[in-house]
Amino acid sequence: MTARVALGLGLLLFQSAIYALGPAKDVSLILICAVYCGVAWTVRLLANPRPSGKAFDAQWIAIGVVDILAFGLLQIAQGSGINYAPLFVLPVLMAAVLGSLSLAMGSAAGVTLLLFAYATWMSLQVPADTTAQFLQAALTGAGCFAIAFLANQIAIRLADVELLAQRSQLAERVQRQVNELVIETLTDGILVLDSRGVVRAANPAARHLLGAQSAPGTRSFSLTALDGWQELVNLMALSYSDKVARQADVTIRHLGQGPRRVRVRTQLATAPGGDGETLCVMFMQDQREMEARMRADKLVSMGRMSAAVAHEIRNPLAAIAQANALLDEDLQEPRHKQLTQMVQQNTRRLERIVEEVLDISRVQQREDTTTSSVLELSSEAARICHDWRQQTHSEQRLRLHLSAQSIQVRFEFEHLRRILVNLLDNALRYSGGQTGAIEVSVSNLISGQGALRVWSNGQPLDQSVERHLFEPFFSSESRSTGLGLYICRELCEEQGASITYLRTQRQISGRLIDGNEFLVVFQTNQG
Repeated sequence: MTARVALGLGLLLFQSAIYALGPAKDVSLILICAVYCGVAWTVRLLANPRPSGKAFDAQWIAIGVVDILAFGLLQIAQGSGINYAPLFVLPVLMAAVLGSLSLAMGSAAGVTLLLFAYATWMSLQVPADTTAQFLQAALTGAGCFAIAFLANQIAIRLADVELLAQRSQLAERVQRQVNELVIETLTDGILVLDSRGVVRAANPAARHLLGAQSAPGTRSFSLTALDGWQELVNLMALSYSDKVARQADVTIRHLGQGPRRVRVRTQLATAPGGDGETLCVMFMQDQREMEARMRADKLVSMGRMSAAVAHEIRNPLAAIAQANALLDEDLQEPRHKQLTQMVQQNTRRLERIVEEVLDISRVQQREDTTTSSVLELSSEAARICHDWRQQTHSEQRLRLHLSAQSIQVRFEFEHLRRILVNLLDNALRYSGGQTGAIEVSVSNLISGQGALRVWSNGQPLDQSVERHLFEPFFSSESRSTGLGLYICRELCEEQGASITYLRTQRQISGRLIDGNEFLVVFQTNQG
């Protein structure tokens, strides 16, 4: 439509120049060009283009008819030797590109008939040799048919190529989004650096490993900005100098935090775009995460062997405990009594370890249970806490907040006792010695489920410890097996309950105190 307006303006200026400079003063051609220019401008402003289809489009047909009539009138009304026949290519091209093949051939046929009509009219006006005029009309018509067919085929192929390109772009965009999503959700860190140490891309895991200072507002940042990242810079420099992949264990030191051990593997790659720049891709693995996976592998490998070994240890251990008890009855001296007490304490510790290892075996071999005992959560929790207070002499430390309503939950009492005692032992180990340092509460949640909370005023857990809190063989103490919380979680999941860790506050002596809370959510008898 813009080309039609430009053509109309060009014709109008051309005819105006001929009128001003030529001897003949015929304004008919100027009027035709002016009307055509006005119609082209109106169509340019008001036309409503639609996708081409198989059926004839009245809008394009009307526009093509206007062009053919305008150029035909110019050809008829011209008073000089100017040939306006090449202008007929415009409506033929428009019909061939924007319309169907039938519309293109129809436009070429209309132009050809109009040229033959003009040649016939000229032969009647000048009865001379008109062979050249008919020959010119035939050649022009044949050219219009050829242009119509070729332009339509090229337009169809271009449309197919454009559609294929759009589909390819869509597939590429989807693939890129999937790749980005996979990289974003990877637990291993991925860094892409150039030779200057500028990070071109980094997934969230890599930013987390580098520390909070590595996540500025912009996507790229310099790895040489902090001294704590210097070992990564050195490893990158070695990879560029040797032009080979490297692997090493490096230490990342965070400002205000402890050092983090990371296993880093580098790979050199050529940047996309054809500029030949080589980028260094770093794959980073947290050593703590690797150790956690190794601990999980250890758990799988234990299996029946651990249960058999525990059973074998159990029998001589019981004999040692019994012999020590008999020996203690005959001893009178305090020094000897102290030795038997040490033997008794360590045998109890060994018994506890054996029981935990056996529990692991039972958890692995236990089948899903469809039914569980129904117990009243408040009363049973109070009974367990009462026994635990007497055994540990913690009457002042432990506070109870029980629900006045009866909360019936589906859970085995022995499992509840083991879970609650384990949580209370942990709370006693890490809490302060003041009154009310440990709190056990039972309540109903909004969802209707029963909730058991064990809170203590201990110090906040390190993020690395919290992340692996319920994993087997993970403990912050060297004398602990790290199986207690894992067994608690397995016992809860077996009967449809859940256990989580929270950092919450409690009011003690009129002050809000931060502490660690373990929340156990049970399935009620109604649910």
